[in-house]
Amino acid sequence: MKNLGYYNGKTGPVEEMTIPMNDRSTYFGDGVYDATYAVNHVIYKIDDHLDRFYNSFRKLRIPFRMPREKLAETLQECVDRVDDGKSLFVYWQTTRGTGMRNHVFPEGDPNLLITVSPSPLRAIGRKFKLITEEDTRFYHCDIKTLNLIPSVMAAQKAKEAGCDEAVFHRGFVVTECAHSNISILKDGAFRTAPLSNLILPGTARKHLVALAKANGIPVDETAFTVDELMDADEVVIHSSGTLCNAVTEIDGKPVGGKAPKLLKRLQDAVVKEFEDYTKVKFADYAE
Repeated sequence: MKNLGYYNGKTGPVEEMTIPMNDRSTYFGDGVYDATYAVNHVIYKIDDHLDRFYNSFRKLRIPFRMPREKLAETLQECVDRVDDGKSLFVYWQTTRGTGMRNHVFPEGDPNLLITVSPSPLRAIGRKFKLITEEDTRFYHCDIKTLNLIPSVMAAQKAKEAGCDEAVFHRGFVVTECAHSNISILKDGAFRTAPLSNLILPGTARKHLVALAKANGIPVDETAFTVDELMDADEVVIHSSGTLCNAVTEIDGKPVGGKAPKLLKRLQDAVVKEFEDYTKVKFADYAE
């Protein structure tokens, strides 16, 4: 198969799969999701993503009962059925279930949806351009919910501006991007926003913090402002598909480029970790 869709045990090409009109996702976005990549049919950092997925649905009191070992097995089965295993985007979500529209919780079991489709990783040398955008999202950004309209609108605005991403800020304080985390390198240290209800606990962020420490780069988990972002020695965005990429422009102004050796040191560590985990060469799976 060139791609695969899964819904409560039924599978088929994504284009041919359907869900009930009264799945809670269609009325309320009442669900959570997670996503990562698989290369050569190896799902990257699956345990980290399952940790976050199970934490997300528990915070929303969604009674998803599939054991994580069974979910991991199901995801792997779906990945294995897609012919092109070079680089696959692996997405899964659970919703509170199916029922006539009613704000209160329905009776019955949650639904599980999975999609697997070809998608390349971003090459580590690719440079990004960003815009800034006021963060108008709700106060539960640490839960990976389906409610992504502010991120959708910000991503579209970035595209229309000829940019790759939008970086959110609440007042003067930077939080994260529309679909990535963002950090800076300043005075030899890796600085990233602290975990809170205002940002997603990114898996790439988690590993960058650990890799920086392991490679002798001090880590400062304190919030930074838009002005500090613009004045950083380097600006990096990171996510499951964009492991550690430099930002060269924000709102049409050049940024970064002041600590290329330190940036490369961190990027080399990220690529090595990826290659050690997947047993493949990162450059062969990125564009």
